[in-house]
Amino acid sequence: MWSHPRKHPHPSVPRQPEERPMPKKVELFINNEFVEAASGRTFPVIDPATEQVISNVSEAGPDDVDKAVAAARAAFSSKAPWRTMDASRRGSLMHRLCDLLERDLEYLAALDTLDNGKPMSESRGDLEYSVGTIRYYAGWCDKIHGNTVPCDGEFICMTRKEPVGVVGQIIPWNYPLMMLAWKWGPALAAGCTIVLKPAELTPLSALYVAALSKEAGFPPGVINVVPGYGNVAGQAVSQHKDIDKIAFTGSTVVGRRVMAAAAESNLKRVTMELGGKSPIVVCDDYGNLDEAAEVCHVAMFGNHGQNCCAGSRTFVHESIYPEFVKRAVSLAKKRVVGDPFNEKTQLGPLVSKGQMERVLGYIEKGKSEGAKLECGGARHGSQGYFVQPTVFSDVTDNMTIAKEEIFGPVQVIMKFKTLDEVIERSNNTEYGLASGILTSNINTALVYAQAVRAGSVWVNCYDIALPQTPFGGYKQSGQGKELGEDGLAEYLETKTIVIKVPTKMS
Repeated sequence: MWSHPRKHPHPSVPRQPEERPMPKKVELFINNEFVEAASGRTFPVIDPATEQVISNVSEAGPDDVDKAVAAARAAFSSKAPWRTMDASRRGSLMHRLCDLLERDLEYLAALDTLDNGKPMSESRGDLEYSVGTIRYYAGWCDKIHGNTVPCDGEFICMTRKEPVGVVGQIIPWNYPLMMLAWKWGPALAAGCTIVLKPAELTPLSALYVAALSKEAGFPPGVINVVPGYGNVAGQAVSQHKDIDKIAFTGSTVVGRRVMAAAAESNLKRVTMELGGKSPIVVCDDYGNLDEAAEVCHVAMFGNHGQNCCAGSRTFVHESIYPEFVKRAVSLAKKRVVGDPFNEKTQLGPLVSKGQMERVLGYIEKGKSEGAKLECGGARHGSQGYFVQPTVFSDVTDNMTIAKEEIFGPVQVIMKFKTLDEVIERSNNTEYGLASGILTSNINTALVYAQAVRAGSVWVNCYDIALPQTPFGGYKQSGQGKELGEDGLAEYLETKTIVIKVPTKMS
């Protein structure tokens, strides 16, 4: 099915459309085998830069999800190789998978660029980060343990940490490989088995990594990948009664449906990382306005703005506001838009026609509600789903572009006067995923960090999410944590064992 990168006619990084890796048909991965969907149906995967079909992918339905869950359940049975495997051996398999990811890094990065539209430099960075995440969790495998607990009476008490079981994982299209790593790393370290539903817009790299998991030596049924549509395959995963936990990353709207399906089926455990409308605050004491503008620019335009924790509400102190806006506009105009396989490109296409139209609709809404369009504001070119880097100034909190998640390359810049005011405005949202502040005053930083209701606060930087540090949102930005030891805990059950000790020896 997959041509190995070393056998590919162009083993170097593809830079022209005709040189891109194009698997023509890709099937589901169940029980360590690629199989067609029970229905025989496929769906097209589109290159967002050219609007051409890359390949056709088997479309998973409820029957296929049943098959994948049955394989995962069998692999989780008490005498199966995965359950009886030494923890250190489980870690070795994860390290072996990382070795293969590094071996095929250029090919995988090219797949994500082809499928998602992000520049090759960003795809490489995603993959390197993903390898680091899985290696971090591989190190946890033989360090997961319970405790002995002092208790009254003639008893010895101990706790065991055990895997939750079969986990359903539903990931988005904006970071295909990275979100896979965030989900697979802790699940595999804990000893769970997996049924992954990748986004229908970007399934290719997940299916390729599934093939690598077999090459690495993972037993059948431990990893299963069932691409398909959210309202069919995703719904089947969410409501499956033999899945013990759901991990979902995506929109808040869909998150509600996932939680409802989980509750109505078997009350399976749910963790979710959802939407955001994150503030980044620029104080007048920061000192370096060029640097502040650059931090805010990257916070917004990285990954084309298709980032749940993007700094999508830029608050700038009124005394430096005009100069900041000038710098922000200059940076946006300099951002290179074009073919994501060109190494000079900084902004590729949005992921789909629907996403492009959604973002352009928000831009029109901003203009109609009175925000000042400083630059951009239109489609870039006539082929591909490109949107010009866009900056709005004179934005007020009641405008749609200040309240709703745009998920595109649109920077929204607002004024503030006092710290108390900007804290209140930062918290005036249904979301609470991330936040940032640029200041030279440590007291200002600490006051803001403690007062803002967000799962991450970045001071004098932005979007620094590390494998070792927990990540997740407040309010309608999600439940539970990913990454770090907290993320591992989401895949573990705690069992208490109490043993009566006789007072006298017979």
